[in-house]
Order: sequence, then structure tokens, then C-alpha cells
Amino acid sequence: MSDIQQQTAQGVLRINLNRPQKKNALNQQMYRDLTAALREATDDSSIRVVLLYGNEYSFSAGNDLQDFLGAGELNSEHPTVQFLYQLAQFPKPIIAAVSGLAIGIGTTALLHCDLVYAANNARFQLPFTQLGLCPEAGSSVLLPHIIGYQRAAQYLLLGEAFDAEQALQMGLVNQVVQYNELLALADEKARVLAALPADAVQTSKTLLKRHSQALTIDTIASELLQFQRLLETEQCQQRIAAFFRR
Repeated sequence: MSDIQQQTAQGVLRINLNRPQKKNALNQQMYRDLTAALREATDDSSIRVVLLYGNEYSFSAGNDLQDFLGAGELNSEHPTVQFLYQLAQFPKPIIAAVSGLAIGIGTTALLHCDLVYAANNARFQLPFTQLGLCPEAGSSVLLPHIIGYQRAAQYLLLGEAFDAEQALQMGLVNQVVQYNELLALADEKARVLAALPADAVQTSKTLLKRHSQALTIDTIASELLQFQRLLETEQCQQRIAAFFRR
């Protein structure tokens, strides 16, 4: 069974991260599948909205580090890199339904989503510096834009965790509900969007992002250069080795 499950109905492509034994940590095949799904959704006029979700306990625990470290240099052919650019430039609305852990890319991917709904058990963390790394996915520009510089520094520099209510107060999520209400809420919003005129919705998204998208793409490229450099440092390698020993 694939770790990325897809289902399309009523104009909504539902993408389920389905690797529960690894807390939905993303490996390179999952990135390939996600990129392919977004590309197909871009070209398929019958798909109006994408809904992304995990399971009760994990939206995504971030990168599968062991897999990631074996995937080679972060160049344009790297599955993670291709996914980041595809996500950042996706023209149709993306809704995320977040429950449980949202770590690293599990949080930074949300910055590219248009609507984010969270269960009250959602827990977010950006532990890049704790691993000797730097922000990725454009988060060094998107997060301060959404929640303000000081709070972004708190979470990107210190790597402090935060919960669903804090995410709501900061404007990172649109609404917090009980887990058993989460998918129904996200699905309802997806169906509402899918029923609206597609051209109007997509044009509105383009306009909303017209000032930020070029900067986001440039920032992703800058982050990747520094991320690759830091991956090769002794401090990062020691931190990651310590992570695997836990």
C-alpha cells in the first residue's frame, strides 16, 4: 500500500499521508508521489481543491532523516526540492487538516496552504537549529510574514514547540476543533470552494500571492544552499547522530 493515498470526488483531491508506523515522516518516494499528485491536479480541470491530511496522531513528523541523508545533494532533481517548488507554485487552493504531530516540513508545508484547520491535539515544532540546520520551504520569509518577526524568531531560532490554540492565536491556522470534527470541517470547506467558479477562485489566489510568490521561490533557493552547507558541518552531523541514538 502506498504511503500517499489519493481519492477524488466532487472536485476535491484528498491526499492522505499514510505512514503511521513512522508518524508520517516523509521519505523520498512520498515526496515524488506528492509532487506527481500536485502536477496532475494542476493540469486536471476537474480538480478544484486539494485537501491534505494525516491521521489522528501525526500530520507529519517531518523528514525521514535516514532516508533524507541518503538521497544526495539538494539540487533541482532532488525529490524534496521538486516538491517544495511544486507546492509553492500550486495554483489551486490547498486545505490542510492537521492533527497530532506537525514537525519540521509538517509545519512549514502549512505556510503554503490557503486554509489550515487543526485538531486540538495538534503540536507544532520547527527544530532546525536543534539539528544544526536552518529553516526550509520558504519558512524564513513566510513565517514572519504570517505571525510576526519576534514570534517567528522564537520558533525558528529556539525551536520551541507550540500547540493548536497558540497556532490559532498567531494566525497560522484558521480554526481549532475536536479531532472527531476535523475532517468533516475541512471537507465541508473544500466542497464549498470546489463549488465556486474555478477561474474566480484561482485568480483570487494568484492575486493574494502576487507580491510574495517570487520572494518565496527565491527564499527557498537561498535556504536550500544554506541547508546543504550546514548538512556537511561537523556540528550538524553530531546533532543528527545524537538524534539517531535517542
